Amino acid sequence: MPESRSRKKAAYTPPPPKSSGPKVNPPWFVPVMLGLMLLGLVWIVVTYLSQSRYPIPGIHQWNLAIGFAFIIAGFSMTTRWR
Repeated sequence: MPESRSRKKAAYTPPPPKSSGPKVNPPWFVPVMLGLMLLGLVWIVVTYLSQSRYPIPGIHQWNLAIGFAFIIAGFSMTTRWR
């Protein structure tokens, strides 16, 4: 009976080296993140205290949406914080 051929194994190639060190956020990232959250909070408080006349007169309850948009933008930045 004929002998079967042996399979040739591929040469081992090591994986590429990983990037050096952990990634770091720029220095402006945390102040902007906290600033957006605080600005949204202040915007909503001013809207409630002024009975929806301020900070932007004439858009009434949309001032709440703007405040919440600032807060959501700040919290979405927390997902990128390292």
